Amino acid sequence: MLLQNIGTSVQVSENQLVDLHQLLQEAAKILNTEAPDLYVRQNPIPNAYTLAISGKKPFIVVHTSLVELLSRKELQAVLAHELGHLKCDHGVWLTFANILAMGASSLPGFGFIAGFLEEQMYRWLRAAELTCDRAALLVVQDPKVVISVLMKLAGGAPSLADQLNVDAFLEQARSYDKASSSPIGWYIRNAQTRQLSHPLPVLRAREIDDWSRSPEYMSLLGRGIRREV
Repeated sequence: MLLQNIGTSVQVSENQLVDLHQLLQEAAKILNTEAPDLYVRQNPIPNAYTLAISGKKPFIVVHTSLVELLSRKELQAVLAHELGHLKCDHGVWLTFANILAMGASSLPGFGFIAGFLEEQMYRWLRAAELTCDRAALLVVQDPKVVISVLMKLAGGAPSLADQLNVDAFLEQARSYDKASSSPIGWYIRNAQTRQLSHPLPVLRAREIDDWSRSPEYMSLLGRGIRREV
């Protein structure tokens, strides 16, 4: 995959796609972590992902369609989210979870345990995504920027960007909570999400909006996580 990225993508550096390079370096500095390599790849599906290979420098890949979809500030939120995975060593624990699940499923009579481990792994993956959304907020320090990324990933397009409304998306999140508050709604919600690796975009938006008002977030800002003006 390392060779594939070098051979089929554009590597970002101080003399190649300089704006993206600066956004990554600034985000890494705020999160107090080493900046990984960054590649931009031609792909019509908006996405970004991080890979950490043993003995190799980790790298982030951003698809061109995501670059087209997001503003400069929103792109930095995405990069900060991916840095959050590296900062928290999520790749290591994901591998560990996969090994556990595969090992249990290969033993006779352990199908139930494998299913339980798989469900717990997906729950952990969803929690990890929320953690990395918080990393994004710590870097951009504007919850509307992070929520805008989630909204655009849910149903955005470059031609619609100036018509999207973050407050309306948060209201949509509240209506989802209301619709799923009944016993039947709660059951359907859990059935829909238990095998998802990412929380639903509206739920991620609501979570980051709530956390942006929390004493924990304010305390982190007060301890020196500030953007340079």
